[in-house]
Amino acid sequence: MSRNLILGTLLSSLVLLAAVVSFVWTPYDHAALNIPDKLQPPSTQHWFGTDHFGRDIFSMIMVGARTSIAVALVAVGIGVGFGVPLGLTAAARKGSWLDEVIMRGNDLVFAFPSLVIAILITAVFGAGAVNAIIAIGIFNIPVFARITRGAALSLWEREFILAARVSGKGAARISAEHILPNVANLLIVQGTIQFSLGILAEAGLSYVGLGAQPPTPSWGRMLADAQTMVSFAPHLALIPGLAIIVTVLGLNLLGDGLRDWLDPRIRVARA
Repeated sequence: MSRNLILGTLLSSLVLLAAVVSFVWTPYDHAALNIPDKLQPPSTQHWFGTDHFGRDIFSMIMVGARTSIAVALVAVGIGVGFGVPLGLTAAARKGSWLDEVIMRGNDLVFAFPSLVIAILITAVFGAGAVNAIIAIGIFNIPVFARITRGAALSLWEREFILAARVSGKGAARISAEHILPNVANLLIVQGTIQFSLGILAEAGLSYVGLGAQPPTPSWGRMLADAQTMVSFAPHLALIPGLAIIVTVLGLNLLGDGLRDWLDPRIRVARA
């Protein structure tokens, strides 16, 4: 097992543990205002200090982890749920009008970053975590569609697929029984990477006010609130920034480690 996989698992597990524990326990109520204790530096009473409303930052970081993970996880689920079937269909119908429609649709979505999509959605439905999930999820669909199609195309030329076609299996059945299991490893690794990008996207959307709304804590909004107080209370920006860095780094290392572990060619080359 590679060091990247071990370190990525540890960092990701730490963030996940904080999110899970926040459902049952936090040092303080993350929404409780305590103006007399505002802008306290890190101490034994408040491990990460307090913000400009006197709220405990450690408690907000824990609940913010829950928010970030939930948004990114559902958004990746949307990408997998729609993108993988589209990619499999496009590969099975290579060169047909359906393949062209799917891939040109992917190109159209790629032309609009998730932030632009979020602005369009929030202009109609208003800001919120649900709309952030939809925006990030829509952006993930063409990512998984392209990766699935690219991996599946090479498999359609293999002998075992030819044998399956000769036995009378249709394209849909071959895609489900033979193609999908053989591209699953690639999708797992890409899912981990997209999960880390989802964390970043959620933080970015919250930073500009399009993500989770108060009183739900969000790492991105914590950074936005801290930008005018960095000179006299740097911990307000430093701590949520570090939380984002640790989470994204852990997920990227996890994805890199999973790629090495799941790909037998890399394992043989390093042996």
